[in-house]
This record gives sequence, C-alpha cells and structure tokens, in this order.
Amino acid sequence: MSRNALYMIIGALIVVVAGFSYYAYQQEKQPDGVEIRVGKDGLSIKEK
Repeated sequence: MSRNALYMIIGALIVVVAGFSYYAYQQEKQPDGVEIRVGKDGLSIKEK
C-alpha cells in the first residue's frame, strides 16, 4: 500500500468519526420551546 493510500484511509476515518460525533451531539441536544406530538391518544402539547 502506498503512503498516499494510507493518508486517504486515515482522512476518511477522521471524517467518519467527526460526522458520527456531530450526529450524536444533535441527537442528545434537546430543543427549547414547545413540543407537539400527535399519537394514538390525540394531540399533546408540552412546554420545555
């Protein structure tokens, strides 16, 4: 394997880790404001 190929693989891994970290952060972050849900029990509105 050439040195350029190793650099490409390492760069791709860094991009994947950064993307996963951002995705996990967005999933954990709770939005402020009002939460509106429509379910089998009807409409639910909660203030956060």
